Amino acid sequence: MKPLIAILLAVPLMLFPTDPPKVDVDAGGSGPTRFVNLEASRITITGDGARGGRGDGYRIPRPCWYEPSLNAEEMFRLHTEGRDPANRARIDEESFRAFIQQFKDKLGKPGRWWVPAYNKADPNGAACWGGLELFVFVPPNVTPPSGITIEQLAQIARAALTVPEPTVKLNPDAKSFVNLPTYVWLENVGRPRRTVTASIPGVMSVTLVATLQDIKIDAGTGADRAEVREDGCGPSGKPYVKGAEFTCGVRYLRSSIDQPREKYTLTVTTVWPVQAAGDVVPFQFAPVQVGATRDVPVGEIQSNVKP
Repeated sequence: MKPLIAILLAVPLMLFPTDPPKVDVDAGGSGPTRFVNLEASRITITGDGARGGRGDGYRIPRPCWYEPSLNAEEMFRLHTEGRDPANRARIDEESFRAFIQQFKDKLGKPGRWWVPAYNKADPNGAACWGGLELFVFVPPNVTPPSGITIEQLAQIARAALTVPEPTVKLNPDAKSFVNLPTYVWLENVGRPRRTVTASIPGVMSVTLVATLQDIKIDAGTGADRAEVREDGCGPSGKPYVKGAEFTCGVRYLRSSIDQPREKYTLTVTTVWPVQAAGDVVPFQFAPVQVGATRDVPVGEIQSNVKP
């Protein structure tokens, strides 16, 4: 590889008139739920669903793609005018001439240059990016093979989507007892609607909306030891109200004395169905589901019956 071409390949962010923004969206804080870190991309990600909260580990199926960039004249000017092109020409004039010839050949032709971008958070992203051409000239109203589509843009938004991590509240709170109803509800849920918009400015945009629908309760043990009631939970459970019917929570049937740490681990999972605003995406995403846990010690009241 000639020196100048090697330099150009090492600085893909210089393909734009101004450096495109890096998008580093932390979908869950750390670990396996963090899957959006866009590199060499012009995609912007906005919305309350892209800030804070937790994601559910959704992965973008393809970790690299082409994005539309400049037209023929703009790309030619970018690489021939100004201080940087002059410096490159001084480094190796022959290589520089060969490099810009591809842009010169397209002058006056309708269309746009497309350039590669990738998801750096995916371990296969950089290798995928490396398998793409650095520049692809595409006629108007045509998407090249591996070119980004509205569906893929929606997938990027889905990977960035987070929801609040709730706090599980119980009554009784500190300790429950065998056959005693344990009411379950959530606090710190915040707004029950979250949105994320992924956009390529001036080209395409898609907004996903996640709406808190209901919760699922896992008692931390089987049906032989616990009775779960979920039908009356609604989107955030039912706090204890004196005299109210028990419709959301757990009734433990056996003590937790024989469990690890002498407690059951109760998990409450929030369920957020996801839809694309305006029905611009012809398929549905699975709901975002995020869980929170509470330890529940369950005792057994002993009674003595005298003859």
